[in-house]
Amino acid sequence: MRYRFERDRGMWGSMIPPLVHREGWPFVIACAVVTIVLGLLWGGFLWIGLVLTILCYGFFRDPDRVTSWEGGMVLSPADGVVRSVERVKAPQGVGCDDSEMKRVSIFMSMLDVHVNRIPVKGRVLGLKYSPGRFLNASLDKASVHNERQAIGLETEEGEKVVMVQIAGMVARRIVCDLKVGEEVEAGNRFGIIRFGSCVDVYMPLSADVYVLAGQKMVGGETRIGKLV
Repeated sequence: MRYRFERDRGMWGSMIPPLVHREGWPFVIACAVVTIVLGLLWGGFLWIGLVLTILCYGFFRDPDRVTSWEGGMVLSPADGVVRSVERVKAPQGVGCDDSEMKRVSIFMSMLDVHVNRIPVKGRVLGLKYSPGRFLNASLDKASVHNERQAIGLETEEGEKVVMVQIAGMVARRIVCDLKVGEEVEAGNRFGIIRFGSCVDVYMPLSADVYVLAGQKMVGGETRIGKLV
């Protein structure tokens, strides 16, 4: 079994990891500037703005995770609660055929970490962005109708796993830093979804699923299944 502790190399060096994802800094800085400016005009807003800035800072937090992974394991790509576990058709255009797969849907609330992580070691087979609506990400139909980014992965053993980043009611930007053909490590960061969303993980029907609806997930740490 392999144990890997991942620590970011931030702008101040490897000893001090960044506390906020790079996508969040513009929002945090904007909130802080508005708070200061309006706070000078009306002192009462200073406290309101401070709370909003802290909430924004907290939303974009990017904590370190300890990844315990071995061949065949599938890790949760996101923090949140399992919305559903079911058999559905695999997403198209990312290196998988039209067969059924097991899907684990993970809903991220506004209070969850929104940085996404790789569930398995392997390589990126395909990427497909689909524009769509912005329904509540906690609804099952969000997986089909909402704006989303599908990512096909192939493990070293040739097994296929698919992730889909799904925008929610408030989310207006899906960030995916992966490229087709790229080699990836389980537990590594690969993107983020702004402000409430969902991530679906598709595994082969032969895979064992370890989680049930309602369970709390920790991205890069919780084992949601095993490829067999």
